[in-house]
Amino acid sequence: MYFAILAYHEEGIVKSWSEEEDAALMSDLLQINDRLIKQKSLGPAARLGATQGAVTLRGKGAGMVVDGPFAETKEQLLGFYVVDFPTLEAAVEAARDLRRVNPTAVYEIRPISLYLPGASLGAREED
Repeated sequence: MYFAILAYHEEGIVKSWSEEEDAALMSDLLQINDRLIKQKSLGPAARLGATQGAVTLRGKGAGMVVDGPFAETKEQLLGFYVVDFPTLEAAVEAARDLRRVNPTAVYEIRPISLYLPGASLGAREED
């Protein structure tokens, strides 16, 4: 089963980290990524750019493009992981590993499915 692990944080805090602090955190997170890759549990993952560079498309017809996301929250979605685990509990454990190295982040775990007409995710190959 596929899950999205959505990583939220206060963007101002993340932007306040020195290059060294950010690099150290990313190094720790990449160790978890490497383990998940070896387990064949990690799919696409991305670190999103700053919300100041984002736009939102909303409205009827062709829609209207407006600056940024305007969520009424302190935390912003700053990245995501797509993981493949047999249960929600296993996906939560992966999120706990991420939180151990980034304890001020918030992780939301959601089941996901691929939507491509006629395509399926297929079974995961086992070694």
